[in-house]
Amino acid sequence: MGAQIRVYRQKIASTSSMKKIFKAMELIATSRITKARERVSASLPYANAITRAVSAVSSQHDIDHVLTTEPENPTRAAVLIMSSDRGLAGAYSANVLRKAEQLLSRLGEEGKDVDVYVVGRKAQTYFDFRGRGYKKLWTGQTDAPVAERAAEIGEVLVDAFLTDTADGGVDEIHVVFTEFVSLVKQNPHVVRLLPLEVVEEEAATAEDVLPLYEYEPDAEEVLDALLPKYIESRIFNAMLQSAASELANRQRAMKSAGDNATSLIKDYTLLMNNARQAEITQELTELIAGADALNNS
Repeated sequence: MGAQIRVYRQKIASTSSMKKIFKAMELIATSRITKARERVSASLPYANAITRAVSAVSSQHDIDHVLTTEPENPTRAAVLIMSSDRGLAGAYSANVLRKAEQLLSRLGEEGKDVDVYVVGRKAQTYFDFRGRGYKKLWTGQTDAPVAERAAEIGEVLVDAFLTDTADGGVDEIHVVFTEFVSLVKQNPHVVRLLPLEVVEEEAATAEDVLPLYEYEPDAEEVLDALLPKYIESRIFNAMLQSAASELANRQRAMKSAGDNATSLIKDYTLLMNNARQAEITQELTELIAGADALNNS
């Protein structure tokens, strides 16, 4: 019986230590969410402005530009998947990977080959475990992204888009990330970055009238300059939303883990007390039995 009590004490001690870790991680995530939300908000004006500029150029001029023209028979697509580097964030990475698998399945049904680009070690582990390759991998800073990483990713994707499919290029670029709606709601989301048909429609509904621009030297060169920056801003905004979503999921997961640890400690304490009471009862029973034996003798 004494051994059983020691086991419960060890479980209580280990669970208490884990509870402290969960609480610390919850507090860290909570403290970083505010800054992550501010960065998402701060990135929106630039992203919206450049989106409207690109939309104005492409909608007000009849330009046959490679980045705004829908290919007749698209055969290859690039998919950028944004996951996390670390775990302990609930179903955050699992949800975005599930959304990515749905997209990959749909593209496959459409007869398109897919080049996968991966952000985060969780997605890397997912594809490595299944023996499925990916074109390029970026890890680190998924919960605190930097603009330089977005620029690097954007350059790689735009280069792939500008390359002919016969030489390994792609006709479409899709991004799978987690859209940050609020602290309690984050949605896995798919956006087709290129070609720009879907994005143009979204941008055009932002306001009733698009601004009129005069271009020097011409609209096509303006598109050449704007679109890489547009792609970079969209990717960076998606990375920021993913980071905020990751922190929100981690905060909830750590709070839930801490609550479960508290419940386990209560259960183990009750079981330990029951074991101690049973041990005392057994000792008393043995003493009484011994006293009765002495009296009878």
